Amino acid sequence: MSTTHTTGPDAAGPGDRRVTPEAVAGRLLRAATRSGAQLVSEAAVLVQGAAVLADPIAGAVYSTPAAAAADGVHAAAHPQEHPHHVQRPAAGAVLVLHPAPTVPAEHVGLVVTTTAALLEVRGQRAAELRAEQMRLHTTLLRLLLAGHTTSVTNTVSADGLTHVTLYRLTGPDVPTAHQVLWRAARPSLAGHGGSCALIGEVDGELLVAELHHGSDDGRILRLVSRVSERHGLLAGLAGPVPLAEMPTAHADAAAARHSATPAHRIVPADAVGTPQLARLLPPGPYTAWARSVLSPLTREHRHLLLVRLRTGSAPRAAAALGLSPGTVRTRLRGVAALLGADLDDITVQAHLLLALRAPTRGDGDDDGNGQAGGNDRAGNNGQARSNGQERGRPPRPQTLPGGILDTDVARTWAVGLVGGLEPHLRIALACWLRHHARTAPAASELHVHRTTLTVWLTQCAERLGQNLTDATVRAELHLALEATAKDGDDPRALPRRGGRTYRRV
Repeated sequence: MSTTHTTGPDAAGPGDRRVTPEAVAGRLLRAATRSGAQLVSEAAVLVQGAAVLADPIAGAVYSTPAAAAADGVHAAAHPQEHPHHVQRPAAGAVLVLHPAPTVPAEHVGLVVTTTAALLEVRGQRAAELRAEQMRLHTTLLRLLLAGHTTSVTNTVSADGLTHVTLYRLTGPDVPTAHQVLWRAARPSLAGHGGSCALIGEVDGELLVAELHHGSDDGRILRLVSRVSERHGLLAGLAGPVPLAEMPTAHADAAAARHSATPAHRIVPADAVGTPQLARLLPPGPYTAWARSVLSPLTREHRHLLLVRLRTGSAPRAAAALGLSPGTVRTRLRGVAALLGADLDDITVQAHLLLALRAPTRGDGDDDGNGQAGGNDRAGNNGQARSNGQERGRPPRPQTLPGGILDTDVARTWAVGLVGGLEPHLRIALACWLRHHARTAPAASELHVHRTTLTVWLTQCAERLGQNLTDATVRAELHLALEATAKDGDDPRALPRRGGRTYRRV
């Protein structure tokens, strides 16, 4: 938001009879040649009151005086509550004037009409350059993804900007959302306020990268949130991370976006997985087990595995990583061989998510290749032997060591998550999860119609308040069901009522 004031001999208001319509138009035209802020300021002087250019997404773009910004935005959103304000559409926004009571209505009408027309002209001039600017932003984003960090920072005159916060947005009308976000954010390669925003369409999705000094001020997040809500977009957020890690942030944002829903349109990358349960586990045994399980994997393997587990399938992981599905499947087979586990098994997926969420780095025991240190392996030998593992071999992710999930706090968490489910819903949900979230084979084992199972799963989602299409949510529910398992949780114990819907076994 900008505010300026006109001073000098041209500052005479409309009470001065020397101010003719030609003089009013001339003063506004001269102000328009300087800037949009100067134009709005001149309009405020001419009506002896306040002038605000209010954008429905960005809020107050220009305001004179600055204190009138909130009132002007509210007047644009609720004009019936502000009958003394004069409004005109202007350049995709709303020009709001609050004139002094002594100013003639015809004079106010002339000022608001002329100012709105000049704002439209300025908007058209900006639109002529916008297409080229958008193409430049898209090119810079592609360069960042390719690792050419220095070239980008030199181009945007941002040598001191060291970190990036990344948003990946998809939805039914990305081009329109792109235009709206561009007008609201008004990105500049010179940056302002210690940050620089790059906005572009890359491979059919809207990509927003905010470059800054390590932390952002929340401005871009607020704009992205409003645009997402208005245009029905879903977004994944990653960062702040160092600029050199832009490709990793790109994949993490895509993985997080798969957890977004209309109720939670922007999901940060660190909010997916099993973070709540991970905080409740005993740190000593949990960390040692996680390091030992993941010790055969490099950093690249871990990242690939995490994206696969977050997105729920190899094709979605391939889209997030920018690779072909065949390449991802081949690499995942290598990871599965190193771990000695079936990555399609829901128990393995849940345990690996737990392992990946553990604090396995940052205390000096990592050798830099994603390998656990020798001290960690030595300290975990007793635990490995308790699980029947061969000496020197890492434990398999199919089973958890004792003392991790069989604690009071873990059981309390599990009961709080799934304890309210009726027996038939609990049995149906557990069976569906074991069948890789596929309805047909689960319904066949349960001996119910697929429609019946679909209805039950909908009821589960409503009672739990969870998104069952999210792979990480399914893994967490599986852990909770395992931690609270009962003797009657067998599909053969499903209550029967006869008939076609509940077929008798």
